[in-house]
Amino acid sequence: MSSSTPLTTPDGRYIVVRSRLWRCTNPELPEAERQHWVQRLMQARRGVAQAKHSQDPQGEREARDQIDEAKRALGERGPVWWQDGAPDYTQYKVENTPYADWHAALTRT
Repeated sequence: MSSSTPLTTPDGRYIVVRSRLWRCTNPELPEAERQHWVQRLMQARRGVAQAKHSQDPQGEREARDQIDEAKRALGERGPVWWQDGAPDYTQYKVENTPYADWHAALTRT
């Protein structure tokens, strides 16, 4: 695994970034739909940068709302996409979740 490839939990629900869990995209999304929303997400992120650069708080708010819309469509926010009733650990420190032992075993030196 390269340093640019995020560590993914064994169940595929989260990536680990700086010891925090972030929800992955719903793997059940059709590829064309996933690509559509990823493109919208990237466009909205560019919109945030442009609005910040031009000091446009309204434009920034609109772009951030578009980011939220895309992340929800991708399954990265909002209701979880898995069906087994497991809780959402998004933004939790991995050490405070059921993934703690798995992560510790991978990061031992």
